[in-house]
Amino acid sequence: MDGNKLLHHTYNGNMIWIKHALKFFIGEVILSHLNDEPFSVMTLNLRFGLADDGPNRWEFRKHRLISLFSKYHPDIIGFQEAQSFQIDFLCTILPDHLFVGKRTPAPQFWQNNLIFYTSNWRCVRQDHFFLSPTPDIPSRFPESRWPRQCTFGSFEKEGRMLNCISTHFDFDPTIQVSSARIIMERLRRQKATNAVLLLGDFNATPDDPCYRVFTENDPTCTPSSGRRFKDAFEPPFPGTHHAFTGRPDGRHIDWILFSGSIEPERSQVISDQFEGGFPSDHFPLFARFRWKDSRSRKYAD
Repeated sequence: MDGNKLLHHTYNGNMIWIKHALKFFIGEVILSHLNDEPFSVMTLNLRFGLADDGPNRWEFRKHRLISLFSKYHPDIIGFQEAQSFQIDFLCTILPDHLFVGKRTPAPQFWQNNLIFYTSNWRCVRQDHFFLSPTPDIPSRFPESRWPRQCTFGSFEKEGRMLNCISTHFDFDPTIQVSSARIIMERLRRQKATNAVLLLGDFNATPDDPCYRVFTENDPTCTPSSGRRFKDAFEPPFPGTHHAFTGRPDGRHIDWILFSGSIEPERSQVISDQFEGGFPSDHFPLFARFRWKDSRSRKYAD
């Protein structure tokens, strides 16, 4: 090989090495500026405030939420069955949180699915849609007793993007499956490719078909929506509905599902009493998450 060719190969080899090194360096710089702090999540079916629950009526139990949130400080909270006057109360006891998901104006007795988030997160996108054949207009499946809906939000904090859904499913298994497929398609359309949290009351257990739509490959979903959720809880799944008795009926119908670049550090069903009673007829679910790449970098340092 003559000198010019040798010089040319050496130059090309050095340039390739420099490009790889620069790419690695830039990637490390970007990662070093990302927020590594774990974050916590809660989901709670609030129990609609006009229900005639005797000693557990809203006016008698709402102060229990003050004690709940004095003990637990979730960054993200998915609420279901929240009526407007209940939302007003939540805003007073959660002054460090903002929220999305309230329908305004709303029909009488309307129940909202909300996402509350601490103010150090920034909501960059939100969406509200109905679990029906026409998701973008107020509607329901013909077999559904009430309109079922879903609130979606994308939240950013120090370079981290977190997508979250709060929803409340119908009781009918066929409608539940259709609703799950609508959510999967909506996530595809929203291009929610980063971390995703799916919170809510699904009126179904992990043994039911709609759970498999989220956690397994569903051939009826759009191929490019190929996302698999995991559960923040493990079998045997704890019961979450207790009808104000504190004794769960054994069904795990409230879920915290996740996908993408996050993983749970711990999770629990909060079965404590507060101020001598329970905040709702469902137990709150709480989970703490970390970012996957922060764990790998921490171990590498």
